[in-house]
Amino acid sequence: MKRRAFLASMVGGLLAGPLATRTRIVAAQDASPVAAASPVVGATPVGAAPPAPAGTEYFATGLNNPRGLRFGPDGALYVAEAGTAGTQYCMKGPEGDEVCYGDTGSVARIGADGTIQRIITGLGNSANKGTGMNATGPHAVDFIGGDLYLVTGLGGNPDIRKNLGPIGADLGMLFKFANGQRSTVADISAYEAKANPDKGEIDSNPYALQAMPDATLAVADAGANAVFSVASDGTISTLAVFPAREATMPDGSKAPMQAVPDALALGPDGRLYVGELTGFPFPAGGANVSVVASGGEPQVFADGFTNIIDIAFADDKSLYVLEIVKGGLANINPQDPTTMEGQLTRVAPDGSKRVVAGAGLIMPTGLAIGADSMVYLANLGVMAGSASIVRMPLPS
Repeated sequence: MKRRAFLASMVGGLLAGPLATRTRIVAAQDASPVAAASPVVGATPVGAAPPAPAGTEYFATGLNNPRGLRFGPDGALYVAEAGTAGTQYCMKGPEGDEVCYGDTGSVARIGADGTIQRIITGLGNSANKGTGMNATGPHAVDFIGGDLYLVTGLGGNPDIRKNLGPIGADLGMLFKFANGQRSTVADISAYEAKANPDKGEIDSNPYALQAMPDATLAVADAGANAVFSVASDGTISTLAVFPAREATMPDGSKAPMQAVPDALALGPDGRLYVGELTGFPFPAGGANVSVVASGGEPQVFADGFTNIIDIAFADDKSLYVLEIVKGGLANINPQDPTTMEGQLTRVAPDGSKRVVAGAGLIMPTGLAIGADSMVYLANLGVMAGSASIVRMPLPS
C-alpha cells in the first residue's frame, strides 16, 4: 500500500483543499484574530449526545471532521474542520471509497462557554459520498501574533489539482488570514513535486502546522514523509526527512513502511517534535515521536506508540501523545467499537509513560492543552456533524 494510505480505509479520502473563490470570512461582534461569526445553527446539544469518554466532559458538539486544535491569542479554541459531504468531482478515493468535493471546510472558534462560531467558511474539501465521513480540507491552524495560518491537505500527486477546476488551485496550501482577508503564503504540495526530499513517489498531504520562535512555520507533509520550514516570504526549505523502515506485512514478508509524519509540537527546549502515524501495515507499537533540528536527522525521543495523530506539551514539560486507534488501523473491526478506540498517553520528563484516557475515545483526531490546565480532544473526529470536543483535567 502506498504512503497515501494515511488513515486507512476507515479514515481515508484525504484529497481536498480550500476553494478560494468561495471562501467566506464572516464578520461578527467578538474581537478575535480573525473576524468572529454567528453561533452554529443546529449544533447537537450536549444533552442529546452519548456519554462522554471515561474521565472527560463535553465542551462542544456538532463539529464536522475536526482536525488540528489550537488555542488562539484571545484564549479561544480554534478548530480546523475538514467539512462534510460535497457533490462535485465525485471519484474513487485513494482508499477505494467514492469521495466527492465541496466547499464545507471551515475554521471554528469555540469560546469559553463552548459556543461554536465558524469564523471562516466555504473552504474546499472532500469527503465520503453521502456520509461526509473521512473528510480532507482544512487540517491545522496556528498563530503568529494576531494572524491565523491554515494548512490544507491534498493526499496524492499535486498533478491531480489541474483536474479539479477552481478547487484544485487551493489544494495542499498554506494560507494566512489577517484583517478579514486571506492571502497565500506557500504552495506546499508544489514544493514536494519539485524537491521530493525522500526521493520516493511524488505524494503530498500537508497535515500539521507549528509556529516557530523565529516566526517561521513548520509544516508536516504526511505524504512527502518530510517536515518543511516556511519563511514569512513563502520560501520553503526541508527541515527533516523521515525515511521508510522495514516492517512485517500481514503475509509475513518484509517490506518498507512509510513514517507518515502528521503531528508537530514545539518542545520546552525550543526544538520541534514530530509524531508519526506510520503507513501500512500500521503495526502496533511502531510509531515514534522524534525531535528534529534544521539539517539534522530526526532523533527518536519516545517510541512504542501506535498510529499517532497529534502531540502537545504541557507546562510541566510532559508530552501528551494522542493515538487515533490504539490497536492499529489495520485491526479495526466495524462490529466492535472498542477496536476504534484511541488513546492519550502522558510521557513524563523522565520518560515514563502513563495512559490517561482511552475508554470511549473513538477515533480522536486533535489535541490541545489549555491555560485552564485542561486537555481538549476532538472525539469521533472522522464524523461529520457528530464529532465533539471533550476535555479533562491535566493528570497530576
